[in-house]
Amino acid sequence: MSSDNSIHVERLSKCFQIYEQPRDRLKQFIYPRLRKLVGVEEKKFYREFWALRDINFSIEKGETVGIIGRNGSGKSTLLQIICGTLSATTGEVSKKGRVAALLELGSGFNPEFTGRENVYMNASVLGLNRREIEERFDDIIGFADIGQFIDQPVKTYSSGMVVRLAFAVQSQIEPDILIVDEALSVGDARFQAKCFDRLKKLKDSGTSILLVTHSSEQIVTHCNRALLINDGILIETGEPRRIVNRYLDLLFGREQKLPHQAGGVVAHVNGLTDLDKYPVSSTDDLFSTRPNFNVGEFRWGDGSGRILDFFLSADEELYPSSVMTGQKLILAVSLEFLAHMVRPILGFTVKTKEGVTVYGTNSEMLNVEGFEFIGQKGSTAVAEIKFRCDLAPGDYFVSLGLASREGADVVPHDRRYDSIHLHISHETSFHGLVNLQAKISLS
Repeated sequence: MSSDNSIHVERLSKCFQIYEQPRDRLKQFIYPRLRKLVGVEEKKFYREFWALRDINFSIEKGETVGIIGRNGSGKSTLLQIICGTLSATTGEVSKKGRVAALLELGSGFNPEFTGRENVYMNASVLGLNRREIEERFDDIIGFADIGQFIDQPVKTYSSGMVVRLAFAVQSQIEPDILIVDEALSVGDARFQAKCFDRLKKLKDSGTSILLVTHSSEQIVTHCNRALLINDGILIETGEPRRIVNRYLDLLFGREQKLPHQAGGVVAHVNGLTDLDKYPVSSTDDLFSTRPNFNVGEFRWGDGSGRILDFFLSADEELYPSSVMTGQKLILAVSLEFLAHMVRPILGFTVKTKEGVTVYGTNSEMLNVEGFEFIGQKGSTAVAEIKFRCDLAPGDYFVSLGLASREGADVVPHDRRYDSIHLHISHETSFHGLVNLQAKISLS
């Protein structure tokens, strides 16, 4: 383990024994011993479930790492092993310093005790003596902000009050390692903002933070790095936005490669636009040859439809290198259908360079006329997206997606995440992300 690492996980695996019936557990306890005595081959009365397989990673001091994955992928099991509340089947976990963890709502709290009593008990378990607890007590109850309920039994608390108090205790002890598993999703927006401000201060002071959440924006906003776990396997580790894109496609997509070339027949559809109106290809994938294309795009889909090309203008300027706040943009996109689709869906999203979604919509949400008539195998169409660019100065990325529905499921055919780069030039009349065009006057 490197001296700079707070956590080092090496070849970690966890296997659970699953018994179909309670009596099988008793059989497993007795029969293998008897069979061994008489020299008969052992028989298992359980099936093995590997929650984790061969996990390897390290976390440096002061680093915030997000762990993301579908439900049942093994995230909570991994955290429990790191915390020491669960033992690994194989592999090793090395840690440096005091560990504080928020694994389950109210974990470590006695529901019959008051909030005050639980603060003392929980902080003692984390290694603080009574004097240290008393020195921090006012900060803890001030952060939790549950008022007179601090002297009421925890069993009378709402779920939000429980997580407020639990997080207040864990964060105020200034641990070397802080592990948070989905607990912050219970709190309201104001409390979440306060929690993330506290996490930033802990990180700046050298605390290593492991954050498990299903919120992709929390991952890209607050983490230096992210880990993607699926079916107990560490799929990928790296830059948060790239890992979040991969996670979304595991969640909604199908891991199939897109075809390289395909022809098409032009389809002119009411409610969309003629191919002749914009200089976009109806046969070849020229998307990556256009100005404003982001070479770091993340492309995914099952390949039964493709986003071939795009046209971009800001007022009269084609493929602008920079856009002024307030300009009117036109984005035209050519679509190709390699298989029959019933009512295709075109999605459009604008994100900051950090991956925070500013705006997103799709043809289904907007009830766009004409989309119910396209999607014939071998046809193409062009969709026109118009919007006023009221964004703050900075760099933004446009994502596009072609999908369709199969019952309640949305099937992605071609998703081009962060595929078009927009640079918004300097603006001094406001700050933030979006210009709401507020007016100030004296009455």
